[in-house]
Formats: sequence, C-alpha cells, structure tokens
Amino acid sequence: MGKVTGFLEIERELPARRPVVERLKDWRELEGKLPEDKLGEQGARCMDCGIPFCHKGCPLGNIIPDWNDLVYRGRWEEAIHRLHSTNNFPEFTGRVCPAPCEEACVLNINDDAVTIKQIEKQIIDHAWKHEFVAPNPPPAKTGKKVAVIGSGPAGLACAQQLARAGHDVTVLERADRIGGLLRYGIPDFKMEKDLIDRRMAQMEAEGVTFRTGVSVGTDVTADQLRAEYDAVVVAAGATQSRDLPVPGRELNGIHYAMEFLPQQNKVVAGDRVEGQIRADGKKVIILGGGDTGSDCLGTSNRHGATSVHQFELLPQPPASRTEDVAPWPYWPMILRTSSSHEEGVVRDFSINTKKFSGDASGNVKKLHGVRLEWQKQAAGPPKMVEIPGSEFEMECDLVLLALGFLGPEKPLLEQFGVALDPRGNVVADADYASSVPGVFACGDARRGQSLVVWAIWEGREAARGVDKFLMGETALPASPLA
Repeated sequence: MGKVTGFLEIERELPARRPVVERLKDWRELEGKLPEDKLGEQGARCMDCGIPFCHKGCPLGNIIPDWNDLVYRGRWEEAIHRLHSTNNFPEFTGRVCPAPCEEACVLNINDDAVTIKQIEKQIIDHAWKHEFVAPNPPPAKTGKKVAVIGSGPAGLACAQQLARAGHDVTVLERADRIGGLLRYGIPDFKMEKDLIDRRMAQMEAEGVTFRTGVSVGTDVTADQLRAEYDAVVVAAGATQSRDLPVPGRELNGIHYAMEFLPQQNKVVAGDRVEGQIRADGKKVIILGGGDTGSDCLGTSNRHGATSVHQFELLPQPPASRTEDVAPWPYWPMILRTSSSHEEGVVRDFSINTKKFSGDASGNVKKLHGVRLEWQKQAAGPPKMVEIPGSEFEMECDLVLLALGFLGPEKPLLEQFGVALDPRGNVVADADYASSVPGVFACGDARRGQSLVVWAIWEGREAARGVDKFLMGETALPASPLA
C-alpha cells in the first residue's frame, strides 16, 4: 500500500486555506488543493497495516488503501473507479464529511493520520477535469417505476442506483432546486452548488427524472404516489428543527438556522430574497456548537456581523482523544476548530439560555443565561446543575438556533401510515422496507440526523431493497459493511 516506508519519511500535509481577509469577501470554496506530486506523497503514507480500520471508520466502507496506492502510482482513472465502487458522490463527501476514516486510520494511533479526505476530493476533481466521469445508463429497462421523495444525498444515491438497475426513477423535491441540505443547508464556501448540477446532468442522462416544487402530501398525496409507482422511497430527511421554548422566544430576530442558511444560498444562486435575514452590523448569538452552528457563524461573518458568540449547552470537549471515553479507532468527541471558527468568534460552553428580552417594538435585545456544572453520577449521564450566582445577560440583535433536528416531518409520514420508532423515525427492515408494502425509507428519515456518508450508504442499500422487491433479486453492489 503506497510506499512501504512512506509513513516514516513523509509528514502529513494539507493545502493552505485562502486567507481569512480574502475569503470573507466572497462565497467561494476556501479549501485549496495539493500539487499532484505532493498528493501522491500523501498517498504513500498509507501503511500496509494488515487490518485497515479506515474501512470500518467510513460508513460507506470505502476501499481507501487501494485508491491511496493508485494515487501514489499516478493511476488516476483506476483510482476514481475504485472510489466510485462504494461512493456515488465523493465530491460531496470529500468536502463536507468530518472524515471518521481518518480518526480510524491505524497511523493515527501514535502519529498524524493519512490525508484520506483530501485525497478523495482530489481524485474526483481530477476525474471530472479529465472526463473520467460519464453517464452509466442501464443496458435494458425493467418497466418498473419508482418515486423517491427528497433529493438530499440519500435520495440522490438511491435514485442513481435504481436508474442504473433499469428502473424509471422520479425524484420529487419540494424546494425549487435539487439537492436537499446539500443545496440549501451547506454554505457555498464549503461546497459550491455547481457540483450538484453536474451530478444532476449525469443522472438525467442515466434516466432519472427530477421534479422540483412538488410537496408530497399537498401537491400530490401518498395514495396517488402508491397508485402511480411500483415503489416509493421516503428520503425526505430529518427537517424538524429543535426549538427553544423559553420566555421571549417569540421576539423578532430569533430564527432557526434553517431559516437563515437557505436564504443566503438562494442569494448566491442569483435569487432575490425579500426580507432576507441578515447579520450586517448586528450582535449575533448562535446557540448550538455543531456543524450547523459553524455554518451560521461563517455566514454571519461574511454578512459583516459586529460580533458573534457561539454558546453550547454541553461542557467543552477535551483537546485530544481520551482513552477512557473514545479510544482509537472510535470517533472522539474532541474540541474541533472549523474554518468558520478561524474567521472570528467567541465560543463558550456549559451555557443554558433562560430567556430573551426585547425592546418596545418586539425586537430581541438581550439573552439571559446561566452557567452550568455537569456533575458525574454513579449511574447514567452527568447531571446538569446551574451554578448559583453565574447568571448573566448579553446584548444581541440576532439569535440563531442551531440546536439539531428532531426527525422527519410527521404529516408526510402520517399520510403513508408507516410505523415510527420512539424517536419519530420511519421503522424499516433490513431491506429498508417500511411497515407499508412498497414504501421504503432511507437516510435521516430512517436513522435520524446524521452524516452525508451515512445518507449515501443508506440510499445505496435502500436501492438494493427496492430492486429486490421489484425484481425478486438484485445485482446492485452491496456495501462492504452490509
């Protein structure tokens, strides 16, 4: 795998990001690329480790050592074929996946992990540039029709696999453009949207039909879909935002992150958004320390916010892996600094928001909070205890709630009549079939809020279940982890 002694001779290297002062002036991607000879050296760091735990760390089961070796040897066309064998959209995962594969890299036990994510991204970018990516239409059609509800990574992966199996696939999306949260959740500075458009063109050439502006449950009913199609796949995501029911929540200037972020993506795409929520000249507070909060941060700074504070309910994670909590190769909950954090923010942890107060016009002006102590218990999770005398208030003009998601929206699921688990997600069996014959579910709608790699994996596996249901068997490739 790569160069046998490469990990001993070559240090981990990533390309520089564009300078903060430059990238805050636009919405273009900020991550750079390594020269191909340098990238080959990074591939050479991949060890002949015997058991490549990166396979297990990656939900898709990507065959990572193989394409690391192929990049090291300059065999780019073979590298993209190997990468595409498990991952329909490496240009998405290479940009927005947090890279659990790198945390599971054997080299990461006592050294810096192989730059797997960077290599993945550059393999697919090289492949598009050199026209190694082409439509892969089926040799024959089956005459079966499938509707896929939702065009996020799960829906797109499922649709592409089913089209390649010969089925007539229609993707239904309620937004005005295809892509789900890839389109209207992730800012352009992390992933530019022409990447989605390029894949759409490939999928259309493979036989996929895209219909936007279609709200299933309103514009078309569940019964109509079941009558028109031989199978239906619910890949509508987990789009119920978690609220914060405290006094003052109704004040103007307090918004869900998913009200704020899609508007800016629309503007970047050339749309005019009346009454756009903007952070220009405002004191911004972001509640929630995850990726969505980070995206709100980068967007607020590009708007020109006066200041941005990001509060997290949980305590500050450790700076590095702790063996008692997250031993290798498990994903460690450590303090992570995103590109948006580099651009300016005050982060604080163990903060509980008690209420908001506003002015006479009903605009939010202050957050009232208290600091927390998380006390260990003999059994169960730590107990949240407010610290006496730690109450504080902070001025703010804009509050963004990035508190996670509570699962798929219920009206759609109620129309289909599918069974739900205690968390409100669709119950599905090993073939991703729901309790209603002919109705399948995958992605966040089935497993809850998760990563783009899990969504693609679920879409691919659900496609196998649908194909098996329609044809009695399936020849679609199984995930190495299935």
